[in-house]
Amino acid sequence: MTHATQTGPVPEAIVADDGDELRFCSTCVFGRVCLPQQVDKTKLHELHCLVEHMGPFKPGAHVFRVGDRFNAIYAVRSGTIKTCFYDDTGREQVLGFHLPGEMIGLNAIHPARYPCDAIAIDAAYVCRFSFPALATLATKMPEVQRELFRLLSKDIGNAALLSGDYSADERLAAFLMGLSARFAERGRSATSFRLAMSRGDIANYLRLAAETVSRVLRRFQDQGLIAVEGRDVTLGQPAQLEAIARNLLHR
Repeated sequence: MTHATQTGPVPEAIVADDGDELRFCSTCVFGRVCLPQQVDKTKLHELHCLVEHMGPFKPGAHVFRVGDRFNAIYAVRSGTIKTCFYDDTGREQVLGFHLPGEMIGLNAIHPARYPCDAIAIDAAYVCRFSFPALATLATKMPEVQRELFRLLSKDIGNAALLSGDYSADERLAAFLMGLSARFAERGRSATSFRLAMSRGDIANYLRLAAETVSRVLRRFQDQGLIAVEGRDVTLGQPAQLEAIARNLLHR
């Protein structure tokens, strides 16, 4: 697999490196295996040995490229990763934005090649898991197998979230509330966060025009639902945003 060469200065990124001899890092995608069942790292030594830390990836660098042979899945350790592909006409299609503790590459299992690019939006670090070794380990450890199935199910659900005939207000409100929930899961503020992605990328992901996203953001701001300063967003009325997005959030 070919990775982009990391050259030049890379903006500083916060890496969740708070693990110890018994616990994985707080953003570890397999942390759910350890914590709920009170399983410590010594019992998951084989899993820990599968992990390879990679980075930093500077903004615009590829973690993997469409068509690369599939042999690993990746967990975002810090930063934000965008997944996307280009259609036959050269138009970009954004598939998602992935935060620390989230997995990328699961959609490559069946075709055995990555069907999309994974690109760092800001300075990012990832953990690489050898999938053949992980699959073998999963047959011996039900906890790991269950977590893999959960991640696969979540990935399929996320891919289908924005399908359907929904308004721009519904789509953007659902996007903001989804980010809110994901930041909260990571112990960060659910109401104040920074959008690493551009307005154009958000519009592409939501299948809207960039002008529409800007217009809806302004209207939400005028209504007191949010406050926007550059890429910093504060949710002033999260309950109202959730009500707008209810048909998407409750699918």
